[in-house]
Amino acid sequence: MASSSDLELQKSCVDHFDSIRKNLHRHIVGMDSVIDALFWTLLCRGHALFVGVPGLAKTLLISSTSELVGLKFNRIQFTPDMMPSDLIGAEILEEDRQSGRRQFQFRKGPIFCQLLLADEINRTPPKTQSALLQAMQEGQVSFAGSTHKLPPPFVVFATQNPIESEGTYPLPEAQLDRFLFSIPIRYPQLEEEIEIVKKTTSEERPPLMPVVGAEDLLAYQELVRRVPLEDSLIRMIVEIVNRSRPNEMMASELKEVIRFGAGPRASQAIALGAKSRALLDGRFAVREEDIYKVAPHVLEHRLVLRKLRDLNPSKIVERIVQASV
Repeated sequence: MASSSDLELQKSCVDHFDSIRKNLHRHIVGMDSVIDALFWTLLCRGHALFVGVPGLAKTLLISSTSELVGLKFNRIQFTPDMMPSDLIGAEILEEDRQSGRRQFQFRKGPIFCQLLLADEINRTPPKTQSALLQAMQEGQVSFAGSTHKLPPPFVVFATQNPIESEGTYPLPEAQLDRFLFSIPIRYPQLEEEIEIVKKTTSEERPPLMPVVGAEDLLAYQELVRRVPLEDSLIRMIVEIVNRSRPNEMMASELKEVIRFGAGPRASQAIALGAKSRALLDGRFAVREEDIYKVAPHVLEHRLVLRKLRDLNPSKIVERIVQASV
């Protein structure tokens, strides 16, 4: 049974995120399912990979969100010549004007923020991509024997262009697993695109003001973890993830296309995502529908598929999830 303080905090959370959505729609047309998954990511204290062709407002969506949640925001355009020090920072030799002594000082890189937009993350080599791993997992970075904490809540929203292969580097599986969700962004519907043209070719967009702050978001993230999840639903989540692995529970036709399935981190991600969805829906309890909605975002980027033609990862994940319906 939820306490009165938790229920009051939940109402505040729902009201705030409803307000964030309304303000986002002043700049963004449609994309409701994308915005839902973005909200789940924020509440889960996780990271998300946005996948879509250029020009679908990925960067605008994320930068607008940063303004509305009042987080310190940095955007990095990943390029093939980018080095880890361009992300984390570097030691600079500086001279003390009073004593004349020289010493190395650590200059923080753009990763020292609360919301990091890693734009076109697959355009930089694995060495630089891996520099994000510790930050995404631990909320801190190590450099020259020292550990530096990142300001909470630390969230990485990365974008990836799925149609280009020239000049890109596939993300390591270990890094993909650190992304809580993969969020596909598709072309807008006809009427939506008409509205986009109207909005972007007429008056300037109105400025956005923060709706919540970092302290509010941290409180909501803690609340998510207090949402109860029945043992039967936990078993359901684990069985869904287990069906993605080549073992006795996997259907024979799936064994032909899946090399490796999702690990335990996927089960944790589905559980947290389902709690976040329930919370934003005004419920302090998870239902099966929450699991079904969240699971595809968690599984699709974690499956390692065999090299076959006409392989559609989303269709494969759909079959895995629907087997439990």
